[in-house]
Amino acid sequence: MFGFGKKKKSISITAPITGKVVPLEQVPDPAFAQKIIGDGIAIEPEQGSLVAPFDGHVIHLIDTHHSLVLGHESGLELLVHIGVNTVSLQGKPFTTYVKSGDKVKKGDKLIDFDIAQIKEAGLPVITPIIVANGDIVAELKVNQGQATANSSELMEITLK
Repeated sequence: MFGFGKKKKSISITAPITGKVVPLEQVPDPAFAQKIIGDGIAIEPEQGSLVAPFDGHVIHLIDTHHSLVLGHESGLELLVHIGVNTVSLQGKPFTTYVKSGDKVKKGDKLIDFDIAQIKEAGLPVITPIIVANGDIVAELKVNQGQATANSSELMEITLK
């Protein structure tokens, strides 16, 4: 009746990209590094493929295909932003496999991106993965080190 002893829901977020996991503070963009947009983690990609980190749906795919927001059945929303300032590339190094509203299963391919093309444009390819609605989060645990897409646990999020 009062919620005492109620078990909080914990969600495992699998790495959506293969690469080195780094703290948000290392992202060369103050909106991400200072957690203005939200809390999370970043990955320095070693492969140019983004997969779904959980079963859910695409809330919004940005028109230039460099970023999307994914929704989990729990209400959790995750923003994945491939690179920094990559909106300026107007979608060129990105190939999408989903659109806004699509349902996705963990491991489904969402976006391929050309790491070399992003770097040739002089832009960082580091990819922030942000909890877009942090107000529903009680605790966020992140794993450091190396991440393998669709395999490694990247974050464990406990909801309020």
